[in-house]
Parts: sequence; C-alpha cells; structure tokens
Amino acid sequence: MSAERKILIIYTGGTIGSVHDPMNGSLVPIDFSQITRHVPELNRAGINMDAVSFSPPIDSSNVNPSHWMNIADVVYKHHDKYDGFVVLHGTDTIAYTASALSFMLEGLRKPVILTGSQLPIGMPRTDGRENLLSAVMLAAHPNPKNPDSDRVEWGESTIQEVAVYFGNQLFRGNRTHKESAESLHAIVSPNYPSLVTAGVEFNVRKHNLYRAPEGALIRHNQFESKVAWLPLFPGMSLELLERVLCWDELRGVVLGTFGSGNAPDNNKFKSLLKHAQSRGVTIVNITQCGHGGVKQEMYATSLMLADCGVISGGDMTTEAALIKLMMLLGETEDNEAIKKGILKDLRGERTV
Repeated sequence: MSAERKILIIYTGGTIGSVHDPMNGSLVPIDFSQITRHVPELNRAGINMDAVSFSPPIDSSNVNPSHWMNIADVVYKHHDKYDGFVVLHGTDTIAYTASALSFMLEGLRKPVILTGSQLPIGMPRTDGRENLLSAVMLAAHPNPKNPDSDRVEWGESTIQEVAVYFGNQLFRGNRTHKESAESLHAIVSPNYPSLVTAGVEFNVRKHNLYRAPEGALIRHNQFESKVAWLPLFPGMSLELLERVLCWDELRGVVLGTFGSGNAPDNNKFKSLLKHAQSRGVTIVNITQCGHGGVKQEMYATSLMLADCGVISGGDMTTEAALIKLMMLLGETEDNEAIKKGILKDLRGERTV
C-alpha cells in the first residue's frame, strides 16, 4: 500500500529511544541508525524511512522553545521531500511540544506525529515498539484517489496535522495532556475525540480530522517567555498573587481557575487583575478540571473575571493555552489582536 511513501523519523530523546546500559543499568540513547534491530517489524512495513537525531538527545524536562524551533526547522526544510514525519519525544512534555508545533506550522498538509513510551524500547514489555510502528504507519497512511476504482491509486495523506500517537490512539496534538506517570495509556485528549483508534485495523474518524485553509506552509518561530501559569487554590496568599501579577516584565498569564472558570470574588484580587490588565498583561482563564472548559457567563465569580478583562480560554488544555499565548505575545504587542487570537480557533485547539 505504502511502498513509495517516505517518512522522516526525528529522534529528540526520551524513554522510547533508550536502552539499559549493561554496565550500570542506566538508560542510554540507542544508535538510531540501528532502530530496525529493536523494531524489526519496520523492515516489513513497506515504507522508506530516514532518521535524524538530536545530538545530544535531550530529556523532555529540558525542552524549551529552541528545541521546538529545531524540530519545526527540520520539518520545514524537508517538507517537500517526505510524505510524513514522526517525532520521538519524552512523554513528560510531549503535549507542550505537540501544541507548539501545531501553532508553528501554519498551513501544514502532511502528518507530523509525535510518540514516546513509558518503557525503554529495549525492554521485553516496552510500549515503544507498537507506538513507533503505528506512528510510522499512520504518518505514511494515504487516502485513495478513487476508492471505487479496481486499480487503487494513493493520494494525499490521511493525517494532515500535528498529532500524538500513544496507547493505540491518535490524538490532535494541541488537545493532549499527560494524565499518568504509570499507565501505558498515559496521554489523553480530554475535550476532543481521537482521530484514529488502532485495533486490528486503523479506524480513522474522518470527521474529526483537521484540514488547514488553502495557502503555503508558514513557519512561526517567535515565543515570549515572560508569561506565568497561576493555578488558584483555596487560602492562596494575595501577596503571592500580587508578586506575580505586578512583575514589571510580565506580559501574559494563564489563570488556572475552579470549575467552569470561577475564582474568589475578592476586591483585592479584582484590583490586582484590573491593574495587570491596564498595564497590557494578557490574562487567559483555563479551568483546572481534567475535562470541560471555561464558561465565564455561568456564575458571578466567573463574570467577575470577564469584568476584569480576563479572556476565556474555552476548552483549551493548559499546555495549548500557554503555548498559544507565548506565540501570540511573541508576534505582536497589539493587545486587541492577541485577544482575538486567543478567542479564535487557529489549529483546532479549541471549540468555538
């Protein structure tokens, strides 16, 4: 089916590309030129594969915008040469990187699929083998040009967005969140259904797939790091809130609120929010709940936030909201344009 499909594997680091050192038992990166020795099924997949590796590989806890730019650069540079891309990444921050790549690669019409594993690929029970193999096959998965013809010809890629494959599910990348440090189904998509379920066959849910508007591939690479994530909790010191919100260089805040977007109805808190907003600080309201979104019109304690200029983040994940805010702040100082960008669905990251 896919003998002529070409896939580029980009190894950044993480458990999936590690084996145990026989001398001391520590995890060390494998030589990715020998990946088929660990996953021999790749040889029988009928897919042409090349691989590039970060040198040295990085633990995903050390990932920062410069690494996102490196990955995006590889995809952008080789976009016309390959039919799809598979990014091997540590699971701890895979949702952040997937969100970043989705916003950076505007107009993407090829699959960029991130995957990782909970167990090293050299272990007998590793989940990395299936995750890698399915990610590669989905990156190479094409739609038939004419399904009714006796002679099947393959056309454009089925997946045309940044996605994460994990635990037999393919999710939209900017909808993902790491839920568990133990489960082999650690990555979830709390507010958007999966794109593909891998069973005996790939069950593709075509109505869930994202398609970019017409236009050339555009790479965005500006991120503002002077942002804060501020999850609220009962009894939180107003002094702490003041220290964060009054930071002179602060440009944006993702406010982690309760329930459907509620926060304490406290006069001092309201005053701090209004003061920050008057200084040009963009504040986005994201719920701390694992499922659902912000509805600032539902309760008086959430209407208060809207009155203070806080922008509803809808059903975006915290990861997507932070990355989206960082990118918008990096590209403009126009607060109204930033607000419109937050409220707009740019890459399928929020329901509008």
